Amino acid sequence: MRPLILITNDDSIEAKGLRHLVDCVSDMADIYVVAPHHPQSGQSSAFTVNAPLHIIEHPDYNGAVMRSVTGTPVDCVKLSMHHILPRRPDLLLSGINHGSNAGNSIIYSGTMGAAFEGCMQGIPSVGYSLLHHSLKADFTECTPHIIDITRRVLQKGLPQGVCLNVNFPAKVKIEGVKVVRAARSYWTEEYQEYLDPHGKPFFWLTGRIINEEPDNPDTDLYWLGRNYATVVPARADQNAVEAIPEVSSLLTL
Repeated sequence: MRPLILITNDDSIEAKGLRHLVDCVSDMADIYVVAPHHPQSGQSSAFTVNAPLHIIEHPDYNGAVMRSVTGTPVDCVKLSMHHILPRRPDLLLSGINHGSNAGNSIIYSGTMGAAFEGCMQGIPSVGYSLLHHSLKADFTECTPHIIDITRRVLQKGLPQGVCLNVNFPAKVKIEGVKVVRAARSYWTEEYQEYLDPHGKPFFWLTGRIINEEPDNPDTDLYWLGRNYATVVPARADQNAVEAIPEVSSLLTL
């Protein structure tokens, strides 16, 4: 039996990056695409609790079965497992995202929310992102790396409880791949204030990311700035086990 790969994203079923990802892996397995019907960037691990969800059929693309869901990336994964896929997938891929998920962006990312959901269900999961927000972004440089990483993970799996956050620099020749950790970073100037036609203020998300350790070669932002792709092993389990003794002492327990 051929392997089965589930592909999703947060940029919607219409995103160019989604179709490029299908093209990269179509010869490796049976492919099911289940993606949000509308863009869902920044949804992290959100799922829908107060509205009905609908599954919408689309024409096949390059041999892949195409479905969209009127919900978040996590909704797509959950519904896939219970109502769409013919069997449990051997691999979950999310992306290719139009925009960075490096540094602390992994926390907010709908792309990685889907990967974390797959990881929690015991499915080897990889999120792919390109540091270019344009809907016409060129994914050509990513192709050989996506093929290589996907093939290796499909054949060998991943450590239990670990998924991969893979980011690619844009508009450059990719020099190689580095396995590193996410840089400590934060967002600043996050909202711009405007006035509507009635003179009432409203706010639009904007901002820029600040790297707190720009010279640290152990981090993704360091190598992305030097034209390398980065692979960050990540866990959905956010327990700070190493802090238990200090917190116990603080609370005198």
